[in-house]
Amino acid sequence: MSVAYDPWSPAFVADPYPAYAELRARGRAVWFEPTRQWLIPHHADVSALLRDRRLGRSYTHRFTHEDFGRTAPPPEQEPFHTLNDHGMLDLEPPDHTRIRRLVSKAFTPRTVRELEPVVERLADGLVADFVAAGGGDLLSAVAEPLPVAVISELLGIPEGDRHRLRPWSHAICGMYDLNPSGEAARAAVVASEEFSAYLRELIAERRKDPGDDLISGLIAAYDEGDRLTEQEMISTCVLLLNAGHEATVNSTVNGWYALFRHPEQLAALRAEPEKLSTAVDELLRYDTPLHLFERWVLEDIEVGGQLIPRGQEVALLFGAANRDPAAFDRPDELDLDRTDNPHISFGAGIHYCIGAPLAKVELRASYGALLRKAPTLRLVAEPEWGPSSVIRGLQGLAVEL
Repeated sequence: MSVAYDPWSPAFVADPYPAYAELRARGRAVWFEPTRQWLIPHHADVSALLRDRRLGRSYTHRFTHEDFGRTAPPPEQEPFHTLNDHGMLDLEPPDHTRIRRLVSKAFTPRTVRELEPVVERLADGLVADFVAAGGGDLLSAVAEPLPVAVISELLGIPEGDRHRLRPWSHAICGMYDLNPSGEAARAAVVASEEFSAYLRELIAERRKDPGDDLISGLIAAYDEGDRLTEQEMISTCVLLLNAGHEATVNSTVNGWYALFRHPEQLAALRAEPEKLSTAVDELLRYDTPLHLFERWVLEDIEVGGQLIPRGQEVALLFGAANRDPAAFDRPDELDLDRTDNPHISFGAGIHYCIGAPLAKVELRASYGALLRKAPTLRLVAEPEWGPSSVIRGLQGLAVEL
């Protein structure tokens, strides 16, 4: 049975892939009136537009709201937008280039490599406790605490404060849904204010007493006379937490749910856990946690013969692109041996996820620990999907040994 593209429908959220197939059949750019966006469902177009400098995450570096035919955000949302708009994800060159270069000085491949044993130790500990309890909710017991602990270790956030991070992150990410409610906006503003105030104090402490952590590294990062402003540091820390753990949490539970629905694939992975790296990429492709990414059209573009003028917005459908038969053989099948896998779950172009290597380390560590320590792990009950069709994940995943 086909499901219409309706991003607010529980039926769509539960299984959006038939609707994505219909969109791909309808064309390369499909107008969606409820959000006034052009939907882009094909892999080649999504990949190309992520790299196209005629589009941007923001437009305010080139236009005023009035010039662009848009309305400024309500003044009461200012704390959220100040926090959000100074992060790499929502900046364009030259600011994006400068900040990414400075952050890269502190967030290096070596930093990630040195974190691997820390990540594995944290994952082993969480899974050992989970196994000792006989199972439970995989989301709250393993999937959530691992990336929060890792990013906290990286940033140098004291253990006693870490319980505050996930609620702040969850509230802020509510603003990334399509047409968020007034209640969601108010929650995001409060979380933005509280999280910013907390990080401002932590940055002040690190200025007086630097440590071997990313915040100290961001304070020290210096290049060609440039330093990060305090707001840029705050926004960078929040971005690393939000992007780095919201996606990893959902990748973990979405992936395990996919494995439980494909027992032959799970059995093969248990038999050959050395295939985990390939398997992680396939699980990221098969049910990616981020299904939609927006871009503003800064100059007229054409997609499949359709003119999309400046001032319009495109919705790049990662979930549809990752199931495109033009890019993947048997795209609706889970194949953990898939080696030709150009999935775009981490984006592409200048906004490619800076934390992708760390996310893969976390996923390999948690999957690996569960495969080793819980070889009889099985699903207890069918889970329910969360309400968001943009950041897509389960509300819980009840399992037993």
